[in-house]
Amino acid sequence: MRKVLVQQECFDVGEEYAQLLKLTRQTGAVAMFVGAVRDLNEGDEVKGLWLEHYPGMTEQEISRIIEAAAVRWPLLGATVIHRVGQLQPGEAIVFVGIASQHRACAFAACDYVMDFLKTRATFWKKELTPAGDRWLETRESDLVACQAWDESSKGPPGPTGNEGISDQAQLSRLAEN
Repeated sequence: MRKVLVQQECFDVGEEYAQLLKLTRQTGAVAMFVGAVRDLNEGDEVKGLWLEHYPGMTEQEISRIIEAAAVRWPLLGATVIHRVGQLQPGEAIVFVGIASQHRACAFAACDYVMDFLKTRATFWKKELTPAGDRWLETRESDLVACQAWDESSKGPPGPTGNEGISDQAQLSRLAEN
């Protein structure tokens, strides 16, 4: 199952988790990320966030990102929900959920999808601050993270304990456990 939604409504993290978990009895891990609107950015108070997207194109690009992750790791399911419209500090913006047989694959794929969402999906974000509104640019750190994924089949270092090991070697090691 691959689910991609761009919507104004909030999502239910528990429901999305339950859907990923019950896809198949082979699911051994579900890794999730939920992003929220900050109330402080670049030293300024943030009163709200306005998100726009290019309907149709945005969903296609998110689907391409998920497909690219599925080429690298054996995914059993993936869900990406991104909100648009006016959001307040503390509100959820994005949900990324990945189901796989093993945690290393789920963690890595979740990280990968989020990195590419930040740089390749067609969203425009405007912060509302007391000093005035400002459009947000892609952060250099997000571009560097994607470049690392593009340049290497092993991905950036992370909490999986598999740094420096190829995707195929990771899968072989996981199959032994």
